[in-house]
Amino acid sequence: MHDVALAAGVSATTVSRHRRGVRQFPAAVAARIDAAVAQLGYRDHAAARSLATGRTGTVGLVVLDLANPHFTGLLQGASRVAAQQGLSLAFVDTAESRTPERHLVETLACRVDGLVLSARLAGPDMDWIRRLGRPVVFFGRLGRPGWHSVGVDGAAAARLLGAHLASLGHRRVAYLDYAGSRWSAERRQGLQQSLEAAGGSVQVHTADAPQPEAGEALAASVLLQPAASRPSAVVGYNDLIAIGFMHEARRLGFSVPAQVSVAGFDDIELAAHVEPGLTTVAMHRVEQGAVAMQRLIQAIAGQLPTPMDETLPQRLVLRASTQTLA
Repeated sequence: MHDVALAAGVSATTVSRHRRGVRQFPAAVAARIDAAVAQLGYRDHAAARSLATGRTGTVGLVVLDLANPHFTGLLQGASRVAAQQGLSLAFVDTAESRTPERHLVETLACRVDGLVLSARLAGPDMDWIRRLGRPVVFFGRLGRPGWHSVGVDGAAAARLLGAHLASLGHRRVAYLDYAGSRWSAERRQGLQQSLEAAGGSVQVHTADAPQPEAGEALAASVLLQPAASRPSAVVGYNDLIAIGFMHEARRLGFSVPAQVSVAGFDDIELAAHVEPGLTTVAMHRVEQGAVAMQRLIQAIAGQLPTPMDETLPQRLVLRASTQTLA
C-alpha cells in the first residue's frame, strides 16, 4: 500500500480509504491510485484487513436444499448483493435435514461477519442463534420480536389462490401439505379461510418431502376417491409437489385441468414450462434473498432499523393448469 501511495503521490491512508470505498476522492486522485494499483499489481490482503478491522469480509447463507429452485433463487439474490458490496459469500446446504443443521450453522458463524438464515431453522429455542454472536437476518417471515426477517405472507398468498379457485367454481379442494415446514401451515390456513368463506372445504393430504416424487405418491389417494368426495382442484405446498402430482394424475388417466385443476406456490422457472403451465403464487425468492442480504449488511454496519418482519407482496400467476369447473 505504501508503494501504491508513493507512485500515486498520496498518503497510504488515502489509498486505504479509496480501496475500501469509505470516502470519495476527486476523479484525478482516484485515477492515479487505480493506475498505480494496476501498474504495481497490488492486491488487498484479506487476512491483514481482517486483523485490522475485526471483520472477515465474508457473509454466510444457510439454505435448506439447493436442489430446490426456491432456495437457488434466494442464493442468487443474496449473492448478487454481496458481490456488489465486495463481500464473499459462504453458504451451507442442510439438505432438508433437521439433525445436523445447528452444528453446521455454528461452524459457519465462526468464519463470517453475519448470517442469513431460513426462518424454518428457528425453533422454540432460539438462544443458540443469539449465542452465535453474529448479526442474523432471516428469510421467510419469522414472527418473533427482536429479529429481522424478510418474506412473503404465506397465509395471504394462499387466500389469494383460494379466492381464485373459488371464483372458478371449485368448492372441494385438496391441499398437499408438507408438515416439515412452518410455511406450509400458513398456506394451509389461508387456503381454508378462502374456501370456507366461499362455502367450500379443504382436504389435507400430507407429503413426506417437498419434492415432485411426494406429489406423485399422493395422487392416487387424492384422485381415486368416490366422485362425491373427490376434489376438483389440488394445491401443492410448493410448485415441485404440484408438478409431481400433475404428472401422476395424467398417468392415472385424469386430464389437467379438465378433470382436476392444479396449483402451487413459488413460481419456479419450471412452472412456466410444464404442460399445462402451472398456476402458482410468486413468492419473490430472488428479491427475498437480495433484501435479506441488504438488511444483513446494514446490521453488520450497525445501521439496521428496528427489527421487524419485512413483508414483500405476493403475486398470483395464472396459467393453464386451472380452469372454470365444468
